[in-house]
Amino acid sequence: MRDVPGVGRKYEIKNIADGYVKNFLLPKGLVEIATDKTVSRLESLKKAEEEERKKHEDSLYKNMGELSACASTHADRSEVVIKLKEKTNEKGHLFAGIHAGEISEALKSQTKIDIPEEFIVLEKPIREIGEFVIPVKIHGKKGEFKLIVESL
Repeated sequence: MRDVPGVGRKYEIKNIADGYVKNFLLPKGLVEIATDKTVSRLESLKKAEEEERKKHEDSLYKNMGELSACASTHADRSEVVIKLKEKTNEKGHLFAGIHAGEISEALKSQTKIDIPEEFIVLEKPIREIGEFVIPVKIHGKKGEFKLIVESL
């Protein structure tokens, strides 16, 4: 039912010691006994999860394509632009750094392009005002957009 380190992965059918199954895995709901009924149910669950993963991946590629399409239609490489206004000191340094999660939310709210934060490549949080080219990498495909940070 779930990945169990050292034992098996979700949806695998394996032979495991009876005592370990009865005393640990079954009470925690980590496994089920493999009967014809449970095996067919698990196969349908596995298929449904695979279809959902495929839809999610297609959505990510579509969103990445939107970044690439905007960039390729103009001479400026990163045509998708988002703006954030943050509190700064007199030297233009932000009081709090901007992380990938905040950038992902701003991208979604301002452009309707949904790129999860784990695909936004930031070496370190952004801590000053200015223009930044933000790289995005999804399963080997690369894209980018421009982030403009202004003082509030």
